[in-house]
Amino acid sequence: MRDAGCPDEPPHPRLWGPLRPPPVACGGLSLALELPALVRQLRAAWRARRGGPPGPEGSQAGTWVESDKEEVEEVKRDVEDRFAHVEADGRLTSGHAGASPVERRGSYPLIGVQILQSKTGGPQGGDESGRRQVKRQLSFQRYCHASRLLRGALVPQAPRSLHLLDHDYLGQAAYMLSKVGTWNFDIFLFDRLTNGNGLVTLMCHLFNVNGLVHHFQLDMVKLHRFLVTVLPGMVQEDYHSQNPYHNAVHAADVTQAMYCYLQEPKLSEQLSPLDVFLGLMAAAAHDVDHPGVNQPFLIKTRHHLASLYQNTSVLESHHWRSTVGMLRESGLLSHLPADVRQDMEQQLGSLILATDISRQNEFLLTFREHLDKQDLDLQLASHRHFILQIALKCADVCNPCRFWELSRQWSERVCEEFYRQGDLERKFDVQVSPLCNQQADSVPAIQIGFISYIVAPLFEEWRRFTEPSPLSHTMMGHLHKNKARWSRLRCAPAASDTQTQPRATQPGCGGEEQDIR
Repeated sequence: MRDAGCPDEPPHPRLWGPLRPPPVACGGLSLALELPALVRQLRAAWRARRGGPPGPEGSQAGTWVESDKEEVEEVKRDVEDRFAHVEADGRLTSGHAGASPVERRGSYPLIGVQILQSKTGGPQGGDESGRRQVKRQLSFQRYCHASRLLRGALVPQAPRSLHLLDHDYLGQAAYMLSKVGTWNFDIFLFDRLTNGNGLVTLMCHLFNVNGLVHHFQLDMVKLHRFLVTVLPGMVQEDYHSQNPYHNAVHAADVTQAMYCYLQEPKLSEQLSPLDVFLGLMAAAAHDVDHPGVNQPFLIKTRHHLASLYQNTSVLESHHWRSTVGMLRESGLLSHLPADVRQDMEQQLGSLILATDISRQNEFLLTFREHLDKQDLDLQLASHRHFILQIALKCADVCNPCRFWELSRQWSERVCEEFYRQGDLERKFDVQVSPLCNQQADSVPAIQIGFISYIVAPLFEEWRRFTEPSPLSHTMMGHLHKNKARWSRLRCAPAASDTQTQPRATQPGCGGEEQDIR
């Protein structure tokens, strides 16, 4: 619809310029006049998909309310059909959006997915998964709200959040979105309020409040298709919910943290709309189609992804290539010039590849060197891109910097994923990876090591870059308190096992205990 005839933006990222209202016409047609035709096309495509008779495209007698009611009835009938499939087969067929990750994309074939799913209750797990998929589709109401979505996106006044939530929870979730820039944002609560659609709702909201939809003239249908599972393989559904940690909730959490970092005064004043777009997009897609195991596991089990990417940044390369594939499949950026699209894809890749934990020292030393020399110039696109890489790395490992209740949940989830990998390695008779042995590696010990060697050095340099920053002060405070609390939890079992040894002198228990008081 906007693929041809729209004004072209200058190809160089530095020339995007400030945010501005969208043009009132595109290809000689008013956008307002395009809307009824678009809705008729959506309705006709939906009927064709269900096998029903196509509606008369030329008729404009129906009102918006009547079309919404008609779409609601169609969704209800479709859901009933899907429930019938679930009851009959115990699973959704591959032709529906509930197809399993194995059928959708290629990260899993050589990994025993059944082993990972065995803890969910055997054959009944597929039935519950199918019901959850159907419930999500009904609650999200993406078809019956399509017209409101599009109308809201075309309003040139102050951007506002899209109405993507259930009516019963709209007020609570909308209130949370109004506080999305605060560090105590509870992503678990938000995901429950949106019935598992937290990533989609958050991304649409952030794209609108930052004016990215208007600035880049994004087609809302294509954006929605990119983020949701209109077809198998889009962003939210390509995060696998059976992963305790690397799932869509983690992606939403990283996206929210990235948004907080982009609001830092030292950074926000210099960022272009392209920088904001790339930062949010990379955060949302940085772990897409994650198989729930790490790179060493893929290498020693001779997984095809390890061979494809030559044992170098295997998962990050896969996340990037999957994101590019979904961008092209959805056509989200198809209205932009080819050289601009290619540049955006390459910059997305550079950001996602920076999250490779094996490159931590490389980025940390470069960042520290820039800060020591005080030679960072955010007027330069290359320097802004480097800071976006650092910000994404911080957002990816920021869990220990959250308040304790959130941090503890994330810590338990990531350790559960490690332990599952250890179970798989024992199943395949290969050496169990470090941190993946539940009998030898406790959650407190893993977290203390993670904070000491990965998180604290990175966030100390980030604090230097952003100071004076209330957010950095808050994060470092949480970090120290959480480390002290994990230290106390690790020492508690040792104290009960060794009554004769004073607690303060036990290995790893001295000094840190006082920080929690």
